[in-house]
Amino acid sequence: MRILIATGIYPPDIGGPATYSKLLFDELSKRGIGVTVLSFGEVRTLPKIIRHIIYFFKLLKKTRGVDIIFAQDTVSVGLPSLWVAKIFGKKFIVRVPGDYAWEQAIQKHEVEDSIDEFQTKKYGWSIELLRMVQRLTVNGAETVITPSMYFRQLVLRWVKDQEKVFCIYNGIDLSVIPRPVGVYEAKTIISAGRLVPWKGFATLIRIMKSLPEWKLFIAGDGPMRKELESVAIRNGVNTRVFFLGQVTREELIQKIQKSDTFVLNTSFESFSFQVVEAMAAGTPVVATNIGNLPEIIDNGESGILVAPDDEKALLSSIEHLSWDKIFREQIIAEARKKSQQFSIENTSDSLLSHLKIP
Repeated sequence: MRILIATGIYPPDIGGPATYSKLLFDELSKRGIGVTVLSFGEVRTLPKIIRHIIYFFKLLKKTRGVDIIFAQDTVSVGLPSLWVAKIFGKKFIVRVPGDYAWEQAIQKHEVEDSIDEFQTKKYGWSIELLRMVQRLTVNGAETVITPSMYFRQLVLRWVKDQEKVFCIYNGIDLSVIPRPVGVYEAKTIISAGRLVPWKGFATLIRIMKSLPEWKLFIAGDGPMRKELESVAIRNGVNTRVFFLGQVTREELIQKIQKSDTFVLNTSFESFSFQVVEAMAAGTPVVATNIGNLPEIIDNGESGILVAPDDEKALLSSIEHLSWDKIFREQIIAEARKKSQQFSIENTSDSLLSHLKIP
């Protein structure tokens, strides 16, 4: 059995999809399954259209000798993977990590609707074209994987055959996360993610005015970086807000473990690697009660859930975890237990089961 993983990014690229693809490659290889990877990163520096054509031909070459093509998104690698699978008669499965049409529309300020509202409305031709590509890809796949039950319900609206859509949680390598030692820098907040509108970093920066003794570290990069730096300056907190840029997974885990609290103020999340890693690393988490996050965090037991951009609730939760040491330790203990459910081993077991590979 040989599987080709077609992915948008792959190490040394940094990000959730790169992490997922590399962990899956390592775990499946350990189980004796032949795995090859083709990353869109190999062609990303080429001009538009040309890079998609070159990637298509690279796929044609890589697909010889494989049994399954496993695409990690619906557009950049998903559509060409579907075409190649049809040409060679290969089994095609796709993982849907997000709604690419919605993400692009939000970043280009073409819409302000939430992802759930977005599913029920019609928009301009460019947005509808991306929607068409996504739906073509998922309907052409034999199996569709979503990283959460929440996102499965969303993707069910895209497909004709709903029986082929399965939730398989993203897995993390728990073995590389050191056990917490109880030593951290008090009054430090760490957050991480792509610097895009739905991640809610602007609100997180603004609440620092009400936390005058605290520091905020933001790991990640993206199109909003300059805008967020300006938000920090306008609110007079720029000396206490630190933009770390892209950091390696190992560096991020170390930074999380040395921080007082991990906060994720997002308005959309299909699955958060960083939340699970923080839980495993022994750093209490405050996150939003949206998307798949309630599937990861039991509110008040393994973390705290609040509404997106609820400044009062964010402040209250951060301060509660800081002064109530007994509550903090209870959260940490339960979070570490819960994080074990999201191991890469469990993810691989579920994937192979759905593919009917022993």
